[in-house]
Amino acid sequence: MKKKTIIILAVAVILILVAVLALSSRGEKGVKVTFDKVKRTDLTSIISASGEIKPKKSINISALIPGRIVKIGVKEGDVVKAGDFLLKLDSTQYEANAERDRAFIQSSQAELIKGQTTLAKNTSFYNRQKNLSDNGLISKEQLEQAKSQLDISDAGVRSINFQIQQAQASLKSTLDNLGKTVFSSLIDGVITSLRIEEGEMAITGTMNNPGTVLMTIADLSVMEVEVEVDETDVIGVQLGQTSDIRVDAFPNQVIKGKVTEIGSSALQRSTLSASSNTQESKDFKVVVTLENPSKLLKPGLSASADIIAAEKKAVLAVPISALVLRDKKADASAPVQTSKKSGSEEEGVFAVIGGRAKFVPVKKGIMGEMMIEITEGLSEGQEIVAGPYDALRQLKDDTLLKSDIKKEDAKK
Repeated sequence: MKKKTIIILAVAVILILVAVLALSSRGEKGVKVTFDKVKRTDLTSIISASGEIKPKKSINISALIPGRIVKIGVKEGDVVKAGDFLLKLDSTQYEANAERDRAFIQSSQAELIKGQTTLAKNTSFYNRQKNLSDNGLISKEQLEQAKSQLDISDAGVRSINFQIQQAQASLKSTLDNLGKTVFSSLIDGVITSLRIEEGEMAITGTMNNPGTVLMTIADLSVMEVEVEVDETDVIGVQLGQTSDIRVDAFPNQVIKGKVTEIGSSALQRSTLSASSNTQESKDFKVVVTLENPSKLLKPGLSASADIIAAEKKAVLAVPISALVLRDKKADASAPVQTSKKSGSEEEGVFAVIGGRAKFVPVKKGIMGEMMIEITEGLSEGQEIVAGPYDALRQLKDDTLLKSDIKKEDAKK
């Protein structure tokens, strides 16, 4: 009887314990998450930006003097060599001005000869009068009169010389303007833009009003893509880094290139108000020179550049989505954040230990497309929480975890 009583009591205690454990497990609900493991993989850090194709050397031809276009010797798409004729402005006025200046110079030179003759005559007369005055044969007044005539003759000759110099300067300026009525190519290249027709007026620019751009000549043998890189990424861009260029017009073609220029200051946005208090993100100009560009490329085509900032082989990495932030001074039960890191926060992941979450601070390396390098804090094969986003925001240390993957998906 005693043995039966003991067995009954033992069974009752076991049943009570099972019931208590069942009730306690029902009271704690696990958070559904997706799991992953720390693994080694190859990572490539890529900085992406968009922009447009541009020739390395491009010249806008503008009018330096006003005039009507009387002849155009090229058309858009023509290949030109340095020195080839491009167009001509009406030069009638400038030719007339040159003839006027030449005639004035010739007239002044004739006046100069006349003045020099008079000066020589008055110089001789003054010398004779001075000899007579020294011998007391003429009055002082007569000598002064001869000296005045000499000075007037000398001043007249010098005045004519100045007039000739002025006319020569005017002729030089006129001939310079006359030369500006004829336009020749300064480089070997292609006429990529022709914006005028014969008979139109070419207008010169002012300080606040640009003049007429007559045409554009570009050297298409060296092509670049000019992109705008965000301020948070530009610090990772260095000269000589390789890049993959994709042009929207050729979606199936990838062109190789190298970074050849990095802007030293942020691009100015003309649309932003100077009195605006909103903090806008800044972009920096980065130029990538293309290697072996296709002859079909044209200036102005939209393009994107994937600049390879860093590459590493077989490094420890976790999904980027697994990273979370937590206040350094917070206790273990404090929820984490997924916002930008500040000085009082630490970055880490939730490791899975005994089916529960444990926050582990980590140090990062380079960032790939979906994975990020972990240089300190985790070991290969360690199980971590990879997501989802909403679940990561709820997690605290010692939170019970449940797999968010269905049995059917797990079998797959």
